[in-house]
Amino acid sequence: MQTTATGPNDQPSDPASPAALHMPFDNSYARELEGLYARSNPAGSPAPRLLRLNRELADELGLDADEMSSAAGLAVLAGNAVPAQAQPLAQAYAGHQFGSFSRQLGDGRALLLGELIDRCGRRRDIALKGSGRTPFSRRGDGKAALGPVLREYLMGEAMHALGIPTTRALAAVATGATVQREQLLPGAILTRVAASHLRVGTFEYIAARDDQALLRRLADYAIARHDAALAGTPDPYLGLLQAVAERQASLVARWMGVGFIHGVMNTDNMTISGETIDYGPCAFMEHFDPEAVFSSIDTSGRYAYGNQPAIAQWNLARLAEALLTLIDADGEPAEQRAGAVVQAFAEHFDFHWTTVLRLKLGLDDASGGDRALADDYLTLLRRHRIDFTLAFARLADAAQGNNTPLRTLFGGAAAALELWLKRWRERTLAIGKSPDELAAALRSANPIYIPRNHHVESALAAAVERDDLAPFERLLRVLQHPFDEHAADSALAEPAPAEQTENYRTFCGT
Repeated sequence: MQTTATGPNDQPSDPASPAALHMPFDNSYARELEGLYARSNPAGSPAPRLLRLNRELADELGLDADEMSSAAGLAVLAGNAVPAQAQPLAQAYAGHQFGSFSRQLGDGRALLLGELIDRCGRRRDIALKGSGRTPFSRRGDGKAALGPVLREYLMGEAMHALGIPTTRALAAVATGATVQREQLLPGAILTRVAASHLRVGTFEYIAARDDQALLRRLADYAIARHDAALAGTPDPYLGLLQAVAERQASLVARWMGVGFIHGVMNTDNMTISGETIDYGPCAFMEHFDPEAVFSSIDTSGRYAYGNQPAIAQWNLARLAEALLTLIDADGEPAEQRAGAVVQAFAEHFDFHWTTVLRLKLGLDDASGGDRALADDYLTLLRRHRIDFTLAFARLADAAQGNNTPLRTLFGGAAAALELWLKRWRERTLAIGKSPDELAAALRSANPIYIPRNHHVESALAAAVERDDLAPFERLLRVLQHPFDEHAADSALAEPAPAEQTENYRTFCGT
């Protein structure tokens, strides 16, 4: 598939034009995977305004932040011009959405401008999100509202600061236009950076069409881009499945370690790279509850906090099915070999989850009773509805002999806490660290600040309703340093009132 949609693509020759920007795109996806995209151009913005440029990320990508902040840079970020070496396209993919298969989804409001090689030699996708209709938009307008754009910027940067693999935002731009949702909202465009936008759904798209040549090209491309060591091995496609499984097991364990609920773990939202993608109806859990769901569209709880490992495994099975015809079936049938990888996912996840929990308890060596110690703490948190983030963050105070913050958190359940604390202290003593060393390890593993849902909504409301970005900027500043506690920012560490959390719902924002 390779169609063309019209849109602005003016390339003035003056030095301040987008053509003069230093954006040396190298577009391997466009070169190597014809049939998996449709050419398209951004629709443009009538009155663009740069809301925020991620200068640190721009430098990482080898871009000049001042150039990107200029009128020429804004024209590119707003979809009013296309850099000389860019080849904008909308990617094709399918997907299982809440368990039901859609043969064709694709980028309905996103455009891959191209790929840059960053300062570390990594290939990175640069894409516009909300830049207008594409051949895959179906009945949608291809645009994005300001609130969801700022949410994705905020969430991506928070996850990055927490050390969790994620797509990131290079820029957020107000378009000067409005978009119609349940009400008229200010429009915006996000510039998203990713290791790639290859998804499980990309493989499903080809498998559903039984195009073996294109499937092999895609698999070889994914291996070259994300798992180059597999090239030339006896079973590269089984190796690809194993590599994706390992990355996803680690990713989901790390999500759960900070109380993150993705909210819409469809196969088109599961990357081959192992990065978190698509911050639509996501949320962070406050009091510990494995059944926590905030997404307004997840009425059955399919993507609840505690279901995320099983859903990742289910998605991996769909990838295995798509790859079956490529997996060498000599000797053992391909179904058995791929099935073994899928079955092993639970064990791999359990290893990563146990590792996360050990670190959260300050245990940097392994003991057979560690998982039981961690699980018993989680049981306490669930039974007494204790805030997940603070319950681990305040262990650092307890390590230095100050139990008051933790006791205050537990309130009337403090007696049950003391029994567990006695076991935890006995275990930490065996490590041989001083109280200060243990506290430092705990503070480096447990954030004090996460994107609390009520603070996120408050910041977004200020931006959308009053054109006031100050709350967003303050929240972003704190979330970029989630492990560093400051008294002036103490309110941002506090959970929302229980009644507010109970009624909180998130939306896709499309």
